[in-house]
Amino acid sequence: MKPIRLSLHAQSYLIKRGFSFDEVESAIRDCEWQLTDQGRYDCRKNFTFEKMWNGVHYSTKQVRPIFVEEENEIVVITVYTYFF
Repeated sequence: MKPIRLSLHAQSYLIKRGFSFDEVESAIRDCEWQLTDQGRYDCRKNFTFEKMWNGVHYSTKQVRPIFVEEENEIVVITVYTYFF
């Protein structure tokens, strides 16, 4: 199992987009990968949320990492979060 590393770009969005490293890791380890452009992959995982985000209550948070698989590690380029 390859280690997962967040790029500096992805790290800079941890708080702003409201995701955790554990959620990103869970999505990558548990969900099916989809090939996107430029040889990158993405996947999506829904998490029970039941909290307020930016003044609105949401029951679900979806985490969508964009990443590349390198020889010795998986590097997360960025992460999108969706609340619903």
